[in-house]
Amino acid sequence: MGRIIAIDYGKKKTGLAVTDPFQIIANGLDTVPSHTLIEYLEKYFEKEDVEQIVLGYPRQASGEDSESMRYIKPFFNRLKNKFPHIPVEWVDERYTSKIAFQAMIDGGLKKKARQNKNLVDKVSATIILQSYLEQKGNLNL
Repeated sequence: MGRIIAIDYGKKKTGLAVTDPFQIIANGLDTVPSHTLIEYLEKYFEKEDVEQIVLGYPRQASGEDSESMRYIKPFFNRLKNKFPHIPVEWVDERYTSKIAFQAMIDGGLKKKARQNKNLVDKVSATIILQSYLEQKGNLNL
């Protein structure tokens, strides 16, 4: 069984999360500059067996596409072309940043740590991945 990697793609920075090899636990992986993401993934895929990519699908509360889809869709196409052997699936990411911020508060992080956008992006990617695992029934909650 290979890992599943989640991508919370942003215009400047991208949060990443990954499962363990048994696809049970979602963990934050990294936050990288978006313009280096494909390079980062190439190196990661050389070291780790990844069988699935999940990409956050930003929507407005109404369910309509978010404005950020105009730069995420081209990234989605680049991702599929660069790694055709790894399936890419969209996952609704509405409210993940708010949930991530609340999780950091609940986890006792100080205000200064919560202002770290890199950490918020990584936690958001973890929430996207955890949501995907729950939808697929991989987590027994």
